[in-house]
Amino acid sequence: MSKASTLLQLSSRAFEPAIRLATTASAQTPRLKKFAVYRWNPEDPNQKPHLQEYQVDLNQCGVMVLDALIKIKNEQDPTLTFRRSCREGICGSCAMNINGTNTLACLCKIDDNTSKTSKIYPLPHMFVIKDLIPDMNNFYAQYRSIEPYLKRKDTIKFGEQQFFQSVEDRAKLDGLYECILCACCSTSCPSYWWNGDKYLGPAVLLQAYRWIIDSRDEFAKERLEKFDDEFSVYRCHTIMNCSTVCPKGLNPGLIVAEIKKLLSGNYPLPSKNSSVIKN
Repeated sequence: MSKASTLLQLSSRAFEPAIRLATTASAQTPRLKKFAVYRWNPEDPNQKPHLQEYQVDLNQCGVMVLDALIKIKNEQDPTLTFRRSCREGICGSCAMNINGTNTLACLCKIDDNTSKTSKIYPLPHMFVIKDLIPDMNNFYAQYRSIEPYLKRKDTIKFGEQQFFQSVEDRAKLDGLYECILCACCSTSCPSYWWNGDKYLGPAVLLQAYRWIIDSRDEFAKERLEKFDDEFSVYRCHTIMNCSTVCPKGLNPGLIVAEIKKLLSGNYPLPSKNSSVIKN
């Protein structure tokens, strides 16, 4: 037997378990699951927002809700519209309300109970562009308003200097930099529902604190002064929905409390001990 034939045989054996699994799945009794999906098309003024039901065979579908949505779009209704990108819980594009909870469709497992219908809505209390796509313009405008980038008071030449942190200062950013701006937390917050034009919301405030606490940034005082009003921070009533729904396991509610402590004037601003090293 030639070497090529031997390799081909070994390769075929490697795929045998997968082939058997696929054959078994196709022979199983279909497990039909209903999904009720929010539909609204602005180009059809005669059709009001409504839930449209689809059936998906879970034996022929991936385990996540996003898998079901993609299968519905590919095989049943190409007009179904939603955002998605990485499918790894990194980009935040597929944030939506699934069975009453804000989450990422790519990280939300399908409920195996086929007797229950899974209900899927866009993120709550946001204008809807179409179907499961919310209008994020206000959310991103608020994010831009906090100037989410490193700011220095000294003269720096980009590309010629590095700003080093101690291990301890770097550790302060844990639980902050992981935010993916999916808006699950902000759109679960009743205070943000009613004051979204003035209250920045937990996601943006968490991002703001990330720069306030950064030892390399020299504008902590100025950043805080921008929040010293009735709405930017103090609309938070510590309901903690934000921390409950965060798909990354972060705690925005705690961070908002930390900002309130700094604004009270009873707690010192974080010390800035970064080192500037010329290349």
